[in-house]
Amino acid sequence: MGTTVRTPPTTNPRPDPEEELNGKQMSFLEHLEELRQRLMRCIIATVVSAGICFYFSDHIYGYLARPLTDTLNSLHLSDKLVYTNPVDPFNLYIKLSIVAGIFLACPYILYQIWLFISPGLYRHEKRYIWPFILLTSSLFVGGGFFAFKLAFPAALEFLLKFGNRFQPMVTINEYWDLAIQVIVAVGLIFELPVVIMLLSIFRIVTPRFLWKNFRYAVLLTAVLAAAIIPSNDLASIFIVWIPLIALYLLSILLSWLVWFKRRKKAQMA
Repeated sequence: MGTTVRTPPTTNPRPDPEEELNGKQMSFLEHLEELRQRLMRCIIATVVSAGICFYFSDHIYGYLARPLTDTLNSLHLSDKLVYTNPVDPFNLYIKLSIVAGIFLACPYILYQIWLFISPGLYRHEKRYIWPFILLTSSLFVGGGFFAFKLAFPAALEFLLKFGNRFQPMVTINEYWDLAIQVIVAVGLIFELPVVIMLLSIFRIVTPRFLWKNFRYAVLLTAVLAAAIIPSNDLASIFIVWIPLIALYLLSILLSWLVWFKRRKKAQMA
C-alpha cells in the first residue's frame, strides 16, 4: 500500500509589504482615499507656509530681485521694475509667498509623499525615510539656490548687455514669471539622484544600464539646460549643464550603492 506524501505549501520568501505590515491589502478606493488625505495635508502645509512667507514678502522680494538690480546697477541703469496694473504688486507678493511657501514646506510635503509610497516598500527599505527627506529637500532647495545665485544672473547679464542700445522697461510680472520658472525648474531637475535611487530600489534601473546610456544622458541634460536658460549664450547653458552631468554621475553612484547592498544581503542569506 503506497503512502501519499503531501508537499508542504511553499512560502513566499518576499511577502507582500502591506501584508507584512498590516496583514491585508488596501483596495483601490482605499489608495485613493489615502492619496486624497496626503494631498490635503500638503495643501494645508503649503497654505500655512505661504501665509508665513507673505508676512516677509517684502524682504523676499528684495532678496530675489538682486540678480536683476545688481545687473542693472552695473550697467548704470535704473533698478526699479515697472508695473502696468495697480494690483500687480499685490499679486506679485501673493505669487512669491506661494513659491516660497512650497520651498518652506518642502520637507513636510516630501514626508507625506514617503508615507504614501511606504506601504509598497519592505521593512528594511522603510529605514531610508529620513535620508530620503534630507537628500530630497537639500537637492530641491540647493537647486533653487544654485539657479538664483549662478544660472539666472549669468543669463540676465547676457540679455541686458546684448540689448544695451535700448532702454529696458522690465515689468514685475515678466521678470518674476521668468525667475520663478528658472528657479523651480532647476530645483526639480536637481531631484534626479533621488528619482534614480527610487527606481533602483524598485529594480527598474541598474547601475550598468545608467552607465551604458551615459552618452544619451549627456545629450538630454544639454537639451534641458538649453530649455531652462532664457538666453542662448553658451556660458549660461554650461553653468547649468555641467552640474546636471555631475548629478547624473551621482545618480549612478547611488544606484550602485543600492545594488551593492542588495547583493551583499543576498549573499548573507
